[in-house]
Amino acid sequence: MSKEKNNNTDIIEKEYTTLNLGPTHPATHGIFQNVLKMDGEIILEGESTVGYIHRAFEKIAERRPYYQITVLTDRLNYCSSPINNMGWHMTVEKLLKIEVPKRVQYLRVIIMELSRIADHIICNSVIGVDTGAMTGFLYIFQQRESIYDIFEELCGARLTTNIGRIGGLERDFSPKAWALIDKFLKEFPDKLKEFENLLMRNRIFMDRTVNCGPISAEKALGYGFTGPNLRAAGVDYDVRVMNPYSSYEEFEFTVPVGTQGDTYDRFMVRQEEMWQSVSIIKQAIEKVKKEPAGVYHADVPEFFLPPKEEVYNNMEALIYHFKIVMGETDVPAGEVYHCVEGGNGELGYYLISDGGRAPYRMHIRRPCFIYYQAYTDMIKGTYLSDAILTMSSMNVIAGELDA
Repeated sequence: MSKEKNNNTDIIEKEYTTLNLGPTHPATHGIFQNVLKMDGEIILEGESTVGYIHRAFEKIAERRPYYQITVLTDRLNYCSSPINNMGWHMTVEKLLKIEVPKRVQYLRVIIMELSRIADHIICNSVIGVDTGAMTGFLYIFQQRESIYDIFEELCGARLTTNIGRIGGLERDFSPKAWALIDKFLKEFPDKLKEFENLLMRNRIFMDRTVNCGPISAEKALGYGFTGPNLRAAGVDYDVRVMNPYSSYEEFEFTVPVGTQGDTYDRFMVRQEEMWQSVSIIKQAIEKVKKEPAGVYHADVPEFFLPPKEEVYNNMEALIYHFKIVMGETDVPAGEVYHCVEGGNGELGYYLISDGGRAPYRMHIRRPCFIYYQAYTDMIKGTYLSDAILTMSSMNVIAGELDA
């Protein structure tokens, strides 16, 4: 309750509403809470709360051998978990000074770009759902399933993939995997174009998304934004270009940027990034063809599990297998930071080793946790329905909030 004066200087009482948006409301897209002060349908201010899904990944990592930490990383942004896996492996390889063969780097690029497409499909199709357009979601989601079929063929898992190993991949791409990738590349462009035709120039969709949840480039940088949300605000920053890894410097692609930093720009940036990912995958396939066949990991037996056939028949392989599985391999002391362009921005791993068999300290830079701090600022003065849409377009993944 508050008191205000009208034009006749009469004192009137005005009542505001406190609304708990979450932590269990399905529209919050995860387990987090926003306490909103409402004037009718208009949001006056808000306070965000995280911590409902805290899993202590960083502390658990201090009690695990390095190769067993992979299963923690793919539970951060579970919409594009292979990127998390690859980022962790590259961080450890940086600490160990492992040189990964070019073919492995290109294979990783294929996996990471497929993951980026899957992530953006989820975000953009859900933006459509939150504007009342269900058709696009149902139509494009089948393409995400096709990507998961590829992941399943590569590693046996679909969502939390545990894909790859320190030094490379667990196994080479099978003929079936290549066939599934080829099928996806043939079918996806037409489906993506039809999805765009449903929404991009749709008057209702544009009325709901243009000028919804905008943020300026200056404010986005101040909050520490990275990824599509920063690029939508007009800042041309992409880790793949600024700090190339896995031979990204050899690929030709465009980094799309927006102007207003609103929901529509965030949607459009992700749309264009999917087209660019298709181009990168095609380039990577051509590069793989020029590399020696059958190479899928570096020659680092101290950290790469040997094939089962060798374990059963070779004493040296059995010893390496035992030492790796039991976490008996010491890692050199050192301090490294490595980042990759995740589905939602710069995903970084800060790793300290004291020379033991598990990290002394490991901190994860989760892009969602950082840009979520701006959420209540972005929705001030908007309608409640716009708050849901803004959250969707930011693509806040709960698994990245509480590591």
